[in-house]
Amino acid sequence: MKHKLFNQVALQVDLPKHGLRRGDVATVVEHHPARPGQEPGYSLEVFNAVGDTVAVVTVRESQIAPLTANEMLHVRALVPAPV
Repeated sequence: MKHKLFNQVALQVDLPKHGLRRGDVATVVEHHPARPGQEPGYSLEVFNAVGDTVAVVTVRESQIAPLTANEMLHVRALVPAPV
């Protein structure tokens, strides 16, 4: 498993269906092993600035990256996901 459970990661892609953008921070809550010929996946929980859950999503391993010391977190307004 590349990303450990409960570690924070950054999205590497926009997920407009959920109102999420590249760079948003999420917490790994489940690992999904790969089937032959497929990429492993992860379930992520995304929180707003005060700790409320705003989304739980499943992504491919290539769609997330670990946080690094040379990155800065910032705040943006949460735009509701399209219906």
